Amino acid sequence: MTTVAVVAHARKRLGGGLTELRAYLERVGVTDPIWYEVEKSKKAPKRARRAVEEGADLVLVWGGDGTVQRCIDALAGSDATIGILPAGTANLFAANLGIPTDLEQAVDIALHGARRRIDVGTVNGERFVVMAGCGFDAFMIQDASRGRKDRLGRAAYVWSGARALRSSVVQTRVDVDGERWFTGSQSCLLVGNMGKILGGIEAFEHSSPSDGRLDLGVVTAANPGQWLRALARTAFGRADRSPFVRTTSARRIDVRMERKRPYELDGGTRQPTKRLRFEVEPGAIVVAVPESAAS
Repeated sequence: MTTVAVVAHARKRLGGGLTELRAYLERVGVTDPIWYEVEKSKKAPKRARRAVEEGADLVLVWGGDGTVQRCIDALAGSDATIGILPAGTANLFAANLGIPTDLEQAVDIALHGARRRIDVGTVNGERFVVMAGCGFDAFMIQDASRGRKDRLGRAAYVWSGARALRSSVVQTRVDVDGERWFTGSQSCLLVGNMGKILGGIEAFEHSSPSDGRLDLGVVTAANPGQWLRALARTAFGRADRSPFVRTTSARRIDVRMERKRPYELDGGTRQPTKRLRFEVEPGAIVVAVPESAAS
């Protein structure tokens, strides 16, 4: 018999909110779930681990990509299944897996959907499931403050993205699986475990979260004109044809930059650094998904 837990970011909203979630769970027979609410996503991992210690084998995560990332970082390697209730701004993880932003449908998938074992990536020892990187994307996410996202929703990323186009390039060396792959100036370095990023753009056309590899893209665009050309190719699924984009895939990626830059993972920024170490952990988590996304 399944023991259900809820780890909810109380500031996030989906449908009629957490009151509706409680009511719907009761209607479908989940009358006494283990229940935790947090005000900040950084407090979610402790509650997720505690839920599993209390016997939960299905953890419903209510929040955005940041809350999901922190719970997965805590639960990877456990036997618990994670059900996603996408209450955030972008919800990239849910979108990649076809989980709808409808409360009842998302709950039904969590309770009765297929179970899929998925890879996770790590960057400097912290896990992510959609993407991580530095440069343009990190500056954009850093600039889209929580208050601005609360007011503008996804439009906050458009506003901050326009500002981030002016971010400078940095000299970088990249090794993939122990071999030198790139040396030069880059304005964005993105590592993906899944293909779709903001706006539904397919950044990595053939990406799969179950192939035991991470996808890597380096953008060398140095001004807004070059960036627009690179983004246009990416929007049409032809990023690898842009003269300003290089892509590959790997199990391990080692990045060294000549000066510190902030980096991001699954929509959350981290402190500036000169070095990023990426690795893949194959099949590290089990996620409830629609039948159409079972493989």
